[in-house]
Amino acid sequence: MYEQLYQQSINDRDGFWAAAAAAVHWYKKWDKVLDESNPPFYRWFAGGLVNSCYNALDWHVANGRAHQPALIYDSPVTNIIKTYTYQQLLDEVARFAGALAAQGVQKGDRVIIYMPMVPETAVAMLACARIGAIHSVIFGGGEHWQHRG
Repeated sequence: MYEQLYQQSINDRDGFWAAAAAAVHWYKKWDKVLDESNPPFYRWFAGGLVNSCYNALDWHVANGRAHQPALIYDSPVTNIIKTYTYQQLLDEVARFAGALAAQGVQKGDRVIIYMPMVPETAVAMLACARIGAIHSVIFGGGEHWQHRG
């Protein structure tokens, strides 16, 4: 199977990637799979419009997975285990996206996320993606600050 897929990706690159992209929700379908008109600045799915947060959360909620686990946090440092369903995670992300927007963050803005590897970091990243803000993540600090025991 792998060899067959690999050969398809080599022999029909655009067809291969167009088929893969069909599994993702697009607000606007691309004009061209790979735009090679300005080397070395190639553009994949030129003209297309997609939102990774929608594909990661909203699509799953809308398609019957609202109450299934989307994120499981299991910290050996704090002994905290927490599961977020797609609906719970979507609610958290929407709330934080609203908070970012209320602070003036908008599409194209740059946001630095400096947080430890906790669920709120994923929420912040998805919230940025939701509103179209470019984000850079720096995993800083540790989880010890959350220890309640």
